[in-house]
Amino acid sequence: MTSEQQYIRSKDVENRAGWRQKLLWRIESIAWDVIYWTPFKLMGVDRASDFGGWFFRKAGPLTSTHKTARRNLKLAFPDWDDARIEETAKEAWECFGRTAGELPHLPSIDPYEENGRVEIVGLERLDAIRDSDKGAVLISGHFANFEVMAATICNRVKDAYITYRALNNPHIDRKLNKVRHDYGTAVLAPKGLGTKEIMNALKNHKAVGLMNDQKFNQGIAVPFFGHDAMTAPGPTRLAMKYDVPIVPFSTVRTGPARFRVTIHEPIEMVRTGDTEADIRATVEHINEFMEARVREEPGQWFWMHRRWPKEAWREAGLI
Repeated sequence: MTSEQQYIRSKDVENRAGWRQKLLWRIESIAWDVIYWTPFKLMGVDRASDFGGWFFRKAGPLTSTHKTARRNLKLAFPDWDDARIEETAKEAWECFGRTAGELPHLPSIDPYEENGRVEIVGLERLDAIRDSDKGAVLISGHFANFEVMAATICNRVKDAYITYRALNNPHIDRKLNKVRHDYGTAVLAPKGLGTKEIMNALKNHKAVGLMNDQKFNQGIAVPFFGHDAMTAPGPTRLAMKYDVPIVPFSTVRTGPARFRVTIHEPIEMVRTGDTEADIRATVEHINEFMEARVREEPGQWFWMHRRWPKEAWREAGLI
């Protein structure tokens, strides 16, 4: 692990906030510690994972977001009956809750501990990236506890840049990133703001890690489970620009706070000379990879976000 974390965050949000918003952030931060972080920390990692999974399996279906998860599942698996849809949605909530329970304990889940909580498959591919002088674009999705995947990368590949979605609350955002640093994720670049840093990293032959499975409104529409979904072309553009491989990762939960991280073969990049067509074709390959991983463990993907546009739901008769 590196001794210092490079924490990249814009001050714009804080600078625009009024005193009421800043006060609310302080209250939220205190509540975060008192209601969530400290109690889960005291439980121990296995109990925290179990309790978080139990709580969200019960509470998640009571939220409006559960309807989104059900619609997404029906869109992706039109042949499933309602009982299977409902059970898989509950499994996704449980997986989310387990991740929340494990979050305060991340520094204790060492991916390289012998006979520990994490099994790593394809480590030789990650070592090849570490030992090369080219760098790489490392991609994954919101599978199981994806923080474990980031630690697997950063504890093996020096100064890898990992992108993340910055929280509006700056106090909680800093707390989370402190935990990530303690877990080995030394350089964090927020989406959007960190673009310059990511490009500089690739220029200097370092690896960068990006999530490529969520909706990106400024992206391109490519098939995902047979329906067009707006997908970020950025990772593909970066890989082509700097002539580095796109290496996909996946994480599977094998038990309470236990995981298998797989480093897969590089995604095949299409190179015909037509840049935009090549990018689209390569993004299609990425979505095929993501879909295959979701199909393997559908209860361990984050179905609760709006991956497809409402038009796709409407065309499928879901709304």
